[in-house]
Amino acid sequence: MHDVAMLAALAYPQFDPVAVQIGPLAIRWYALAYMFGLLGAWFYARRLVDLSPSGLTRLDIDDFLVWATLGVVLGGRLGYILFYRPAFFLANPHEVFFLWHGGMSFHGGFLGVITAGWLFCRRKNISFIYLTDILACVTPIGLFLGRIANFINGELWGRTTDVAWGMVFPGAGPLPRHPSQLYQATLEGVVLFLFLLVVTAGGGLRRHGLLSGCFLLGYGLARMVGELFRQPDPQLGFLVAGITMGQLLSLPMVLGGLALIIQARRRPPAGRAS
Repeated sequence: MHDVAMLAALAYPQFDPVAVQIGPLAIRWYALAYMFGLLGAWFYARRLVDLSPSGLTRLDIDDFLVWATLGVVLGGRLGYILFYRPAFFLANPHEVFFLWHGGMSFHGGFLGVITAGWLFCRRKNISFIYLTDILACVTPIGLFLGRIANFINGELWGRTTDVAWGMVFPGAGPLPRHPSQLYQATLEGVVLFLFLLVVTAGGGLRRHGLLSGCFLLGYGLARMVGELFRQPDPQLGFLVAGITMGQLLSLPMVLGGLALIIQARRRPPAGRAS
């Protein structure tokens, strides 16, 4: 069966992880994914505040962009260190700063942005849930680009498979694997974005907390499904009952999302901004 699968496997495109090389300066696709993800989220968020009755302004979104960037980078790196490789970084503390070697966690970045948003709202005297509803809608943009960058880098590949679209990834052995990065880009990026767009069009911005809950629920489910096809991190493997770290970290998001949706549905919708 494996021999047949190898013959039918698609060839993995040999991408150069460096998008642009200017002398000693190398700009990687992963860095571009973060940059354009943040810029795309910023542009869309500025449009959403015009439709929201929250009282947030485009200037608030402009001011928060720097906070969000720090939250994503610092939180993503710290989350990877704590959730996925604590022993390695304890033995090699200098590697903490080598971001170009890879190693970012979405759940860590998520907590980083949430923390940055809470601090920002306290400083600006803004309702925290108003901001998180906006962030919920724009986050899938960065998720999509990040997963595409994972595919370009040939990392975070899927489990072995005999499906016709299986790929042999460099460094992953001779057997074809699910291109799980593309599955996750579709679920966490495209599908989740469209789901939130539909909720927004149905008046979601007027029910404060609804979009935040829908994002937590939608991302948690999308990640848990995607992990069924993704190879677990080698240093962790499968956890109790065969679940992965990604699934374990996503479970609280699903439960929290359900709680926020229930609360939001019990509140009367807010009036439109004048």
